[in-house]
Parts: sequence; C-alpha cells; structure tokens
Amino acid sequence: MRAPIGSFEDAAPAAERLDLLTGPVAAAVRAWTGPVPAEQLLYVDTDPAIADTAVFVEHHGPGLLDASANCVVVAGRRGDTTTLAACVVKSAARVDVNGVVRKHLGARKASFAPMDTATGETGMEYGGITPIGLPGDWPLLVDAAVVDTDWVLVGSGRRRGKLILPGKAFAQLPGVTVMEGLGVPLG
Repeated sequence: MRAPIGSFEDAAPAAERLDLLTGPVAAAVRAWTGPVPAEQLLYVDTDPAIADTAVFVEHHGPGLLDASANCVVVAGRRGDTTTLAACVVKSAARVDVNGVVRKHLGARKASFAPMDTATGETGMEYGGITPIGLPGDWPLLVDAAVVDTDWVLVGSGRRRGKLILPGKAFAQLPGVTVMEGLGVPLG
C-alpha cells in the first residue's frame, strides 16, 4: 500500500504493525473506535537517524512539512500541583506554552516536561511521542490547523516509524481540546 502523503512506498494499517509500536500506542490502536475507521491509521517505517523534522522532510518530500505535526509534553504548575498535558501542532509551528497552554491548564507556570518525565509517563521514546496512546487522564491540546489537514504524519511512539492519519481523527482522541492559536508559526 502506498501512503497518501510523502514518498513512503510501504504503508500498512497500524493494526497490522502492532509489534513495531510501543505498548501504549499498540493498545490505543487495538481499541480504536469512532468516526475515522482504524484502517485509516497507517504505519510507515522510517529511519530513526533522519527522524528530526528538517532532515525527514528533505528525504521524504517537501510537502510533508505542512502535513506533519509534533506532539510535545508540557508541565503546568500551580503551587505544589503539576499537570502534565500533550500538545499537538504543525511541524512548522511552535507550541504557545506560556500563553495558550498555561492559561488553558490554569497554571502559574508552564514549560516543556523534562525528557525523562515525558518518556517515563508516556511509555514512548523521545522524538517519537504521539497523541495516540497517551495516559487517559491527560489533557490533549490539538491546534485546529492539525485537525483541518487532510492527512497528518505524526510520531508512532518510537523514533523509528511514523503514523499517518486523517487530521479529523485527532478530534476523536481521549481528553482532546481542539484550539485555535495553540501553534505559533516559526520564524
């Protein structure tokens, strides 16, 4: 099967590649329900050495920059309470952590979560964190531009491999809030 975006020759339904996903992501794919059918969650194998966005896009097609999204883990703090959340924005944008995210979480201070916290709490590899399979009680903030994209390439839970799914599928993930202005253009 050919992927709907990028120059990936070998795409397959993610449900057929569960052995290549982390435990939490595989469990979420197995349990997938909703208006976007599970068959539309695709897995493509990729080289972890070119997982960073700029190199990845150069290798797999310049059109991927607008069709790619990043998922980052943030920590919002108010007093002794820390709330972990995930944010998904287009790859050509950065997350407005100290504005939109901080206000949404009701935090006094917000920042990117430390790498060991992000990987330890999600069960995913750094550089491959995906919104599919996150802890169920986490807020998931998704920029509206991601949902409005036909097909989106996002991490698979590992640095090797990516998931491709319809943008509208992000709106059906657990704990999701779709927001305007979550992503601020780079530059």
